[in-house]
Amino acid sequence: MRTFLIDTDTASDDAVAIMMALSAPDVRVCALTTVAGNVGLEQATRNALYTAEVCGSDVPVFKGASAPLTRTHEDAHWFHGKDGLSDRNYPAPRRAPEGEHAVDAITRLIHAQPGLTLVTLGPLTNIALAVARDPSITGKVSRCIVMGGAPCCEGNVTPAAEYNIWVDPEAARMVFRSGLPVEMVGWQVSRGDSVLTEAEIAEVLALGTDKARFAIECNGRAQEAYFTQTGQSGLSLADPTAMAVALDRNMGTSWSRHLVEVECASELTRGMTIVDRLNVTHDASNRVAWKRALDAGVTTDVCWTLDCAGFKAMMLKALASP
Repeated sequence: MRTFLIDTDTASDDAVAIMMALSAPDVRVCALTTVAGNVGLEQATRNALYTAEVCGSDVPVFKGASAPLTRTHEDAHWFHGKDGLSDRNYPAPRRAPEGEHAVDAITRLIHAQPGLTLVTLGPLTNIALAVARDPSITGKVSRCIVMGGAPCCEGNVTPAAEYNIWVDPEAARMVFRSGLPVEMVGWQVSRGDSVLTEAEIAEVLALGTDKARFAIECNGRAQEAYFTQTGQSGLSLADPTAMAVALDRNMGTSWSRHLVEVECASELTRGMTIVDRLNVTHDASNRVAWKRALDAGVTTDVCWTLDCAGFKAMMLKALASP
């Protein structure tokens, strides 16, 4: 069994990703830790508990940071609805979150279960705080899959930035520089052939399970918002694409390793993930900096393309299970 720790600002696409992990037969999710992002912290926590309930899971849920490190929290209600789940008035979860703070839980669980897989589906505030508190955890994580970034420089909240990184760029910069084995799965892989068509949405609903129905219903607002934003029909699911890569790295069909920096100073390009795709920092004038980055383990594996058919089949299988 592989152990996953999932950090999430639970809204509609997070919910589908969480259900995929909780349904994987060879994965044990040791915790869900919540962070302010798509919705506020309390709502994200409520949504995480409810999603686990839909799956019949009692995975512990820990509340974390209620705001970015240095900035005011800016939600994504316009995309996911005020409650993050398309405002469908789902009932309150039966369980309450754990009393331990998420940052404490992250640190404790990584030490207790070295080699676990860390999957981040929201702003990286909790992870940055955990690394700042105890840098030694970076060497005990086998993989750190980050849903975030726009390596092709086409953002979904500004022209330059993807939402998760834009919300707390200072935290993202800390994580990318931390030495964690980051695998960046950017917003671009959830577009194109990864988008569920109307026929494929109907196929999910035809599964008839509570998980399948919840997956489509809670993403109703997101489907509308995606059309407004891009002019493209269908359902784009960014967090589930990252979870697919976490569950099977071969879902990423094109990878390369680079220095990745996050812009924090400029308002124009705030949160931009600057990927040195041509390795220009490896030329003669920058070779020392490049070697230092390699030695420190602060390069990032960037996923450029996805096995779209494989992703959809994986998600269907997860949502079909009772």
